[in-house]
Amino acid sequence: MPEHLRLGVNIDHVATIRNARGGRHPDPVRAARLAAACGADGITAHLREDRRHMTDGDIERLIADIELPLNLEMAATDEMLGIALRHCPHAACIVPERRQERTTEGGLDVAGGRDRLVRFVDALSAKGIRVSLFIEPEARQIEAAAAIGAPVVELHTGAYCEAGAGDAPAQLARLEAAAAAAAALGLECHAGHGIAFDSVGPIARIPTLAELNIGHFLIGEAIFDGLDRAIRRMRELMDAARRDERASAPA
Repeated sequence: MPEHLRLGVNIDHVATIRNARGGRHPDPVRAARLAAACGADGITAHLREDRRHMTDGDIERLIADIELPLNLEMAATDEMLGIALRHCPHAACIVPERRQERTTEGGLDVAGGRDRLVRFVDALSAKGIRVSLFIEPEARQIEAAAAIGAPVVELHTGAYCEAGAGDAPAQLARLEAAAAAAAALGLECHAGHGIAFDSVGPIARIPTLAELNIGHFLIGEAIFDGLDRAIRRMRELMDAARRDERASAPA
């Protein structure tokens, strides 16, 4: 089990609020700096094809101005590949992207798109960019990710986070099994989507997870309590859950 479960803070929706009115405020780079001061281990930003939140200029400023590793979420398109290769962020997470969706819905179909995706994995890896694939917690997707050489998978946690009390145990078991399967294949395993204060604990206790990426909930909580308090609280809950897991693990 990784001693420290990393927290990646997704700042996309700081830019969404800025773009609703135009101008420069609120500034996502300022949010990234605040996240760093509050215990984040990395910053995640999704440069979508339609630029609905982050812009090219935001990515340039994040690369230049922050010290934390930047995880660039991107679709598997030639335009986004060129941007990633030009800026060389610490990591690139390839996600599915559809123009009509409000946010990323579901995981990437790696099993059905292996021949197309391998080119992106190879090109990013050759530049020293850590590649992850955002997938559903399914064995076939994990196996396909390993087969095309991706070193990291990020499990889509939406089904668990949105599940009712009756379905939540089964959805959590899916995540646990998928994280274990990824580790068995030598992949680093991350998780994200929809994680909130009330759902982070069971996810953080999954021993083979190395990183959680959380954004929308934190930006929403910032309206009421401030972004610094929201990030610090999430960090505390993650650390407490990981301590509990280590304490309960067999000697």
